[in-house]
Amino acid sequence: MGTVLSVSELKKVYEIRRSPFSLTKEIIRAVDGVSFELEQGQTLGLVGESGCGKSTVAKCIMMLEKPDDGSILFMGRDWVRMPEQERKGLRRQMQIIFQDPFSSLNPRKRVLDTVAEPLVTHHMVEKEGLAARALEVLKSVGLDEDFLKKYPHEMSGGQRQRVAIGRALATSPSFIVADEPVSSLDVSVQAQIINLFLDIREQFKISMLFISHDLNIVRFISDRIMVMYRGKVVEIGEKEELFSHPLHPYTRLLMHASNTVQIEGEGEGAPLKDCCLFLERCSERKGVCENDVPALRGPANHRVACFLCPE
Repeated sequence: MGTVLSVSELKKVYEIRRSPFSLTKEIIRAVDGVSFELEQGQTLGLVGESGCGKSTVAKCIMMLEKPDDGSILFMGRDWVRMPEQERKGLRRQMQIIFQDPFSSLNPRKRVLDTVAEPLVTHHMVEKEGLAARALEVLKSVGLDEDFLKKYPHEMSGGQRQRVAIGRALATSPSFIVADEPVSSLDVSVQAQIINLFLDIREQFKISMLFISHDLNIVRFISDRIMVMYRGKVVEIGEKEELFSHPLHPYTRLLMHASNTVQIEGEGEGAPLKDCCLFLERCSERKGVCENDVPALRGPANHRVACFLCPE
Protein backbone atom coordinates (compact mmCIF):
# COMPACT_ATOMS: atom_id res chain seq x y z
CA MET A 1 0.00 0.00 0.00
CA GLY A 2 1.19 3.51 -0.80
CA THR A 3 0.64 6.80 0.97
CA VAL A 4 -2.27 8.72 -0.55
CA LEU A 5 -2.17 11.79 1.71
CA SER A 6 0.65 13.18 3.84
CA VAL A 7 -0.02 16.26 5.99
CA SER A 8 2.85 17.88 7.87
CA GLU A 9 2.70 20.74 10.41
CA LEU A 10 -0.53 22.13 8.97
CA LYS A 11 -1.45 25.53 10.40
CA LYS A 12 -4.36 27.93 9.98
CA VAL A 13 -4.56 31.18 11.93
CA TYR A 14 -7.43 33.66 12.16
CA GLU A 15 -7.55 37.18 13.50
CA ILE A 16 -10.83 37.98 15.26
CA ARG A 17 -12.40 40.76 17.30
CA ARG A 18 -14.12 39.57 20.46
CA SER A 19 -16.75 42.31 20.11
CA PRO A 20 -17.85 44.82 17.44
CA PHE A 21 -16.39 47.60 19.58
CA SER A 22 -12.97 46.02 20.12
CA LEU A 23 -10.04 47.92 18.65
CA THR A 24 -7.61 45.01 18.80
CA LYS A 25 -7.67 41.65 17.07
CA GLU A 26 -6.91 38.36 18.77
CA ILE A 27 -4.86 35.74 16.98
CA ILE A 28 -6.52 32.33 17.08
CA ARG A 29 -4.73 29.15 16.04
CA ALA A 30 -7.59 27.14 14.55
CA VAL A 31 -5.22 24.42 13.33
CA ASP A 32 -1.82 24.28 14.98
CA GLY A 33 0.79 21.87 13.65
CA VAL A 34 -1.42 18.96 12.58
CA SER A 35 0.48 16.06 10.97
CA PHE A 36 -0.67 12.64 9.76
CA GLU A 37 -0.42 10.17 6.89
CA LEU A 38 -3.17 8.18 5.20
CA GLU A 39 -2.45 4.95 3.37
CA GLN A 40 -4.32 3.56 0.38
CA GLY A 41 -7.64 2.00 1.42
CA GLN A 42 -7.28 3.20 5.01
CA THR A 43 -9.81 5.22 7.03
CA LEU A 44 -8.54 7.75 9.56
CA GLY A 45 -11.14 8.93 12.06
CA LEU A 46 -10.76 12.54 13.20
CA VAL A 47 -12.65 13.22 16.41
CA GLY A 48 -13.11 16.09 18.84
CA GLU A 49 -15.65 18.54 20.22
CA SER A 50 -17.30 21.26 18.15
CA GLY A 51 -14.83 24.00 17.28
CA CYS A 52 -11.66 21.97 17.80
CA GLY A 53 -10.51 22.50 14.21
CA LYS A 54 -11.74 19.30 12.53
CA SER A 55 -13.60 21.01 9.70
CA THR A 56 -10.82 23.56 9.23
CA VAL A 57 -8.41 20.67 8.64
CA ALA A 58 -10.85 19.32 6.03
CA LYS A 59 -11.19 22.70 4.31
CA CYS A 60 -7.43 23.17 4.17
CA ILE A 61 -6.92 19.70 2.69
CA MET A 62 -9.57 20.40 0.06
CA MET A 63 -8.03 23.88 -0.50
CA LEU A 64 -11.37 25.49 0.27
CA GLU A 65 -9.20 27.53 2.64
CA LYS A 66 -5.50 28.05 2.05
CA PRO A 67 -3.25 26.90 4.90
CA ASP A 68 -0.99 29.50 6.49
CA ASP A 69 1.86 27.01 6.88
CA GLY A 70 2.73 23.34 6.53
CA SER A 71 2.63 20.94 3.61
CA ILE A 72 0.05 18.64 2.04
CA LEU A 73 1.24 15.93 -0.31
CA PHE A 74 -1.52 14.25 -2.31
CA MET A 75 -0.51 11.23 -4.39
CA GLY A 76 3.09 12.29 -3.74
CA ARG A 77 2.61 15.80 -5.17
CA ASP A 78 2.67 19.19 -3.47
CA TRP A 79 -1.05 19.93 -3.27
CA VAL A 80 -0.72 23.42 -1.77
CA ARG A 81 1.94 24.91 -4.01
CA MET A 82 1.12 23.34 -7.38
CA PRO A 83 -0.37 25.61 -10.07
CA GLU A 84 -4.17 25.83 -9.96
CA GLN A 85 -4.53 24.31 -13.43
CA GLU A 86 -2.54 21.27 -12.32
CA ARG A 87 -4.54 21.04 -9.10
CA LYS A 88 -7.78 21.17 -11.07
CA GLY A 89 -6.69 18.12 -13.03
CA LEU A 90 -6.18 16.19 -9.77
CA ARG A 91 -9.38 17.31 -8.06
CA ARG A 92 -11.45 14.44 -9.37
CA GLN A 93 -9.25 12.16 -7.25
CA MET A 94 -10.22 14.06 -4.07
CA GLN A 95 -13.87 14.54 -3.05
CA ILE A 96 -15.75 15.77 0.02
CA ILE A 97 -19.09 14.84 1.63
CA PHE A 98 -20.60 17.54 3.83
CA GLN A 99 -22.62 17.34 7.03
CA ASP A 100 -25.97 18.59 5.75
CA PRO A 101 -27.08 16.87 2.54
CA PHE A 102 -29.95 19.31 2.01
CA SER A 103 -27.74 22.41 1.86
CA SER A 104 -25.00 20.64 -0.11
CA LEU A 105 -27.39 19.66 -2.92
CA ASN A 106 -28.73 22.22 -5.39
CA PRO A 107 -32.52 22.34 -4.78
CA ARG A 108 -33.12 23.20 -8.45
CA LYS A 109 -31.29 20.19 -9.83
CA ARG A 110 -32.58 16.67 -10.27
CA VAL A 111 -30.52 13.81 -8.91
CA LEU A 112 -29.43 12.93 -12.47
CA ASP A 113 -27.93 16.39 -12.98
CA THR A 114 -26.35 16.43 -9.51
CA VAL A 115 -24.55 13.12 -9.97
CA ALA A 116 -23.61 13.92 -13.56
CA GLU A 117 -22.15 17.35 -12.74
CA PRO A 118 -18.66 16.20 -11.67
CA LEU A 119 -18.52 13.84 -14.66
CA VAL A 120 -19.20 16.77 -16.99
CA THR A 121 -16.79 19.08 -15.15
CA HIS A 122 -13.92 16.61 -15.48
CA HIS A 123 -14.86 15.47 -19.01
CA MET A 124 -15.10 11.84 -17.91
CA VAL A 125 -18.21 10.68 -19.78
CA GLU A 126 -19.76 11.64 -23.11
CA LYS A 127 -23.20 13.26 -22.97
CA GLU A 128 -25.03 10.18 -24.23
CA GLY A 129 -23.49 8.06 -21.47
CA LEU A 130 -24.25 10.35 -18.52
CA ALA A 131 -27.60 8.82 -17.56
CA ALA A 132 -26.22 5.28 -17.58
CA ARG A 133 -23.22 6.26 -15.46
CA ALA A 134 -25.43 8.23 -13.03
CA LEU A 135 -27.71 5.21 -12.59
CA GLU A 136 -24.68 2.99 -11.98
CA VAL A 137 -23.52 5.39 -9.26
CA LEU A 138 -26.96 5.52 -7.64
CA LYS A 139 -27.19 1.74 -7.51
CA SER A 140 -23.80 1.62 -5.76
CA VAL A 141 -25.29 3.71 -2.91
CA GLY A 142 -28.55 1.77 -2.69
CA LEU A 143 -30.88 3.92 -4.81
CA ASP A 144 -32.80 2.86 -7.91
CA GLU A 145 -33.70 4.44 -11.24
CA ASP A 146 -36.76 6.24 -9.83
CA PHE A 147 -34.47 8.69 -8.00
CA LEU A 148 -32.87 10.06 -11.18
CA LYS A 149 -35.74 12.48 -11.75
CA LYS A 150 -36.27 13.50 -8.14
CA TYR A 151 -35.34 16.81 -6.51
CA PRO A 152 -33.77 17.07 -3.02
CA HIS A 153 -37.03 18.13 -1.34
CA GLU A 154 -38.69 14.94 -2.57
CA MET A 155 -36.31 12.70 -0.61
CA SER A 156 -35.60 11.88 3.02
CA GLY A 157 -32.42 12.99 4.78
CA GLY A 158 -30.85 9.55 4.40
CA GLN A 159 -31.69 9.42 0.70
CA ARG A 160 -30.22 12.89 0.15
CA GLN A 161 -27.01 11.84 1.88
CA ARG A 162 -26.84 8.75 -0.34
CA VAL A 163 -27.06 11.07 -3.36
CA ALA A 164 -24.28 13.25 -1.91
CA ILE A 165 -22.13 10.16 -1.38
CA GLY A 166 -22.90 9.01 -4.91
CA ARG A 167 -21.86 12.37 -6.32
CA ALA A 168 -18.53 12.04 -4.48
CA LEU A 169 -18.03 8.51 -5.85
CA ALA A 170 -18.93 9.44 -9.44
CA THR A 171 -15.36 10.42 -10.38
CA SER A 172 -13.86 7.22 -8.85
CA PRO A 173 -11.72 9.19 -6.36
CA SER A 174 -8.71 7.89 -4.46
CA PHE A 175 -9.54 9.92 -1.35
CA ILE A 176 -12.72 11.20 0.30
CA VAL A 177 -13.22 13.62 3.18
CA ALA A 178 -16.44 12.81 5.05
CA ASP A 179 -17.12 15.82 7.29
CA GLU A 180 -19.71 14.85 9.95
CA PRO A 181 -21.72 12.97 7.28
CA VAL A 182 -24.26 11.40 9.67
CA SER A 183 -24.63 13.96 12.48
CA SER A 184 -27.73 15.57 10.94
CA LEU A 185 -29.51 12.23 10.44
CA ASP A 186 -31.77 10.19 12.71
CA VAL A 187 -30.07 7.42 14.67
CA SER A 188 -31.71 4.65 12.63
CA VAL A 189 -30.62 6.31 9.37
CA GLN A 190 -27.11 6.88 10.74
CA ALA A 191 -26.57 3.12 10.98
CA GLN A 192 -27.60 2.66 7.35
CA ILE A 193 -25.21 5.35 6.12
CA ILE A 194 -22.33 4.04 8.25
CA ASN A 195 -22.86 0.57 6.78
CA LEU A 196 -22.86 2.16 3.34
CA PHE A 197 -19.48 3.77 4.07
CA LEU A 198 -18.13 0.39 5.16
CA ASP A 199 -19.38 -1.22 1.93
CA ILE A 200 -17.84 1.58 -0.15
CA ARG A 201 -14.49 1.22 1.56
CA GLU A 202 -14.48 -2.53 1.01
CA GLN A 203 -15.63 -2.33 -2.60
CA PHE A 204 -13.63 0.62 -3.91
CA LYS A 205 -10.57 0.61 -1.58
CA ILE A 206 -10.92 4.37 -1.10
CA SER A 207 -8.84 6.21 1.48
CA MET A 208 -11.01 8.28 3.80
CA LEU A 209 -10.73 11.00 6.41
CA PHE A 210 -13.88 10.48 8.48
CA ILE A 211 -14.67 13.43 10.76
CA SER A 212 -17.04 13.20 13.71
CA HIS A 213 -17.59 14.36 17.29
CA ASP A 214 -18.87 10.88 18.16
CA LEU A 215 -16.15 8.42 19.19
CA ASN A 216 -18.48 5.43 18.88
CA ILE A 217 -19.15 6.17 15.21
CA VAL A 218 -15.47 6.80 14.52
CA ARG A 219 -14.52 3.53 16.23
CA PHE A 220 -16.95 1.59 14.07
CA ILE A 221 -15.62 2.83 10.74
CA SER A 222 -11.93 3.74 11.24
CA ASP A 223 -8.61 1.92 11.12
CA ARG A 224 -6.78 4.66 13.00
CA ILE A 225 -8.10 7.50 15.17
CA MET A 226 -6.79 11.03 15.66
CA VAL A 227 -8.10 13.12 18.56
CA MET A 228 -8.02 16.92 18.27
CA TYR A 229 -8.42 19.52 21.00
CA ARG A 230 -8.43 23.26 20.28
CA GLY A 231 -6.42 23.05 17.08
CA LYS A 232 -3.89 20.43 18.15
CA VAL A 233 -3.64 16.65 17.84
CA VAL A 234 -3.50 15.30 21.39
CA GLU A 235 -3.55 11.58 20.57
CA ILE A 236 -3.32 9.40 17.48
CA GLY A 237 -3.09 5.66 17.16
CA GLU A 238 -4.41 2.37 15.87
CA LYS A 239 -8.08 2.02 16.73
CA GLU A 240 -7.91 -0.95 19.08
CA GLU A 241 -4.76 0.30 20.77
CA LEU A 242 -6.26 3.72 21.41
CA PHE A 243 -9.52 2.34 22.79
CA SER A 244 -7.77 -0.29 24.91
CA HIS A 245 -5.22 2.16 26.36
CA PRO A 246 -6.39 5.77 26.00
CA LEU A 247 -3.48 7.90 27.21
CA HIS A 248 -4.68 11.51 27.09
CA PRO A 249 -7.18 12.74 29.74
CA TYR A 250 -9.24 14.36 27.00
CA THR A 251 -9.54 11.08 25.08
CA ARG A 252 -10.73 9.36 28.24
CA LEU A 253 -13.23 12.17 28.81
CA LEU A 254 -14.66 11.67 25.32
CA MET A 255 -14.97 7.96 25.90
CA HIS A 256 -16.82 8.37 29.17
CA ALA A 257 -19.11 11.17 28.07
CA SER A 258 -22.44 10.19 26.56
CA ASN A 259 -22.70 13.65 24.98
CA THR A 260 -19.87 16.01 24.14
CA VAL A 261 -20.00 19.47 25.68
CA GLN A 262 -18.76 22.50 23.80
CA ILE A 263 -16.21 24.63 25.56
CA GLU A 264 -16.97 28.32 25.87
CA GLY A 265 -14.95 30.15 23.25
CA GLU A 266 -13.56 26.95 21.71
CA GLY A 267 -15.29 27.58 18.41
CA GLU A 268 -12.61 30.16 17.59
CA GLY A 269 -9.78 27.71 18.24
CA ALA A 270 -6.99 28.28 20.72
CA PRO A 271 -5.49 31.65 21.70
CA LEU A 272 -1.73 32.05 21.88
CA LYS A 273 -0.41 30.71 25.16
CA ASP A 274 2.42 28.39 26.20
CA CYS A 275 0.78 25.70 28.30
CA CYS A 276 -1.23 22.53 27.84
CA LEU A 277 -4.51 23.54 26.21
CA PHE A 278 -6.41 20.99 28.28
CA LEU A 279 -5.01 22.42 31.52
CA GLU A 280 -8.21 24.01 32.87
CA ARG A 281 -10.26 20.82 32.43
CA CYS A 282 -7.66 18.30 33.56
CA SER A 283 -7.92 16.90 37.08
CA GLU A 284 -4.50 15.22 36.76
CA ARG A 285 -2.44 18.31 35.83
CA LYS A 286 1.03 18.96 37.23
CA GLY A 287 3.28 21.99 37.41
CA VAL A 288 4.99 21.29 34.10
CA CYS A 289 1.61 21.43 32.35
CA GLU A 290 1.34 25.14 33.18
CA ASN A 291 4.65 26.14 31.61
CA ASP A 292 5.02 24.27 28.35
CA VAL A 293 3.08 22.76 25.44
CA PRO A 294 3.40 18.96 25.23
CA ALA A 295 4.51 17.52 21.90
CA LEU A 296 3.28 14.31 20.31
CA ARG A 297 5.56 11.43 21.28
CA GLY A 298 5.54 7.68 21.49
CA PRO A 299 5.68 4.76 19.03
CA ALA A 300 4.16 5.07 15.57
CA ASN A 301 1.09 3.00 16.46
CA HIS A 302 0.13 5.21 19.42
CA ARG A 303 1.34 8.76 20.05
CA VAL A 304 0.15 11.23 22.67
CA ALA A 305 0.77 14.87 23.61
CA CYS A 306 0.69 14.72 27.41
CA PHE A 307 3.30 15.27 30.15
CA LEU A 308 1.50 12.75 32.37
CA CYS A 309 2.42 9.83 30.12
CA PRO A 310 5.82 8.17 30.60
CA GLU A 311 8.41 8.31 27.81
